[in-house]
Amino acid sequence: MDISTPQLLKWLHKLMLDGGFSQETADALDGWFMLVGIIACVLLIHAIMRRGVIRFVHWIVHRSKFTWDEIIFDDKVMRRLSNILMPIIFKIALPSVIFALNITGKWLQGALYSLLDIWIVLAGLLFVYSLLKALYELLEQRPGMQGKPIRGLLQTCQVILLIIGLILIISILVNKSPILLLTGLGASAAVISFIFKDSLMGLIAGIQLSLNNMLKVGDWIEMPSRGIDGIVEEVTLTTIKIRAWNNTLQTIPPYLLISEPFDNWQAMFESGGRRIKRSLKVDITSLAFADDALIERLRTNEATSKLMEGVATESLEGVRFTNVDLYIRCVNRFIDMHPRVNHNMLSMVRQLQPTEWGLPIEMYFFTSDVKWIPHEHLQTEIVSHVLALAPLFDIRVYQAPTTMDLRR
Repeated sequence: MDISTPQLLKWLHKLMLDGGFSQETADALDGWFMLVGIIACVLLIHAIMRRGVIRFVHWIVHRSKFTWDEIIFDDKVMRRLSNILMPIIFKIALPSVIFALNITGKWLQGALYSLLDIWIVLAGLLFVYSLLKALYELLEQRPGMQGKPIRGLLQTCQVILLIIGLILIISILVNKSPILLLTGLGASAAVISFIFKDSLMGLIAGIQLSLNNMLKVGDWIEMPSRGIDGIVEEVTLTTIKIRAWNNTLQTIPPYLLISEPFDNWQAMFESGGRRIKRSLKVDITSLAFADDALIERLRTNEATSKLMEGVATESLEGVRFTNVDLYIRCVNRFIDMHPRVNHNMLSMVRQLQPTEWGLPIEMYFFTSDVKWIPHEHLQTEIVSHVLALAPLFDIRVYQAPTTMDLRR
């Protein structure tokens, strides 16, 4: 027996010899007793960590004023941290076990060390994975990170973590340095990049989308080239899920949003103004100079009297306006007086290039309500009112002939 053998094992060894056991049997049983003792110590330390240390940490965390520590020191994170201690203690005690059990085979000794190293790597990976999940939950609760595509960054870190873990495990199995293994993998980088092409492109696109604040969950995006039009529901490493207006789910890879143009309507919601851009076609044959009778009728008509206030009837050079000139100025005044139009943004009514369909009159302004349904209601209200004003100015709005026109 070795002089470093604990007194309990010496006593058991002497007891077995006195009981008639041979020296070889007693030495073998000494090794198994030591192994059982080491396992018992490891389980005891593990139980102390679970029942004592972790509960004590939770007791401190729950009494703090902060909320982030409850997420970082979550029960799952702490349990996986404690799981790392078991293989470490086993590895420290392994030389004693090998000596006690008289394990002389180099291959078996190496296999035991390799298994413990792999156990340590897996336990460490699970702990870091839980810690990343906790950090992700913590970032999701921060107001500045609401809706940002941080899930894609989490998945990126998980993929990197998985690759590191695989490299470490393979290096342990082949008994080579991880650096040498990485050097060998460099030769097959083209094949690896081809296999993980979508994931790598999604990783780069996700980082660009996040850093440039181009997209976040809850944004309304539109990509006509791909038929995409809806609300972003989820941004991951390989896909972006979009809820279309017909409640179907559309999925596209993130790199498409980097390589192709798309519209993000979120800036419109944040600006406080939503654009209305509508035009009507005036029959050019109805265009005429505004005579005194027309001007008087417009000043006395209930629908146009307020609109004519402050509107000049001729230019500074003394040139008399046409009925279309007055109509444009009155429509512009009607938009400027409307309480639900955003008057801090560009507003104008203008003529466009005449076509075979008539003279286009375009209205360009912004509503103060950016919500879709109120915006559409206001657009309908204003456009209908402007169309109804046209006959009062002796203006005919052009439309293609119908069967009713042909019957006359």
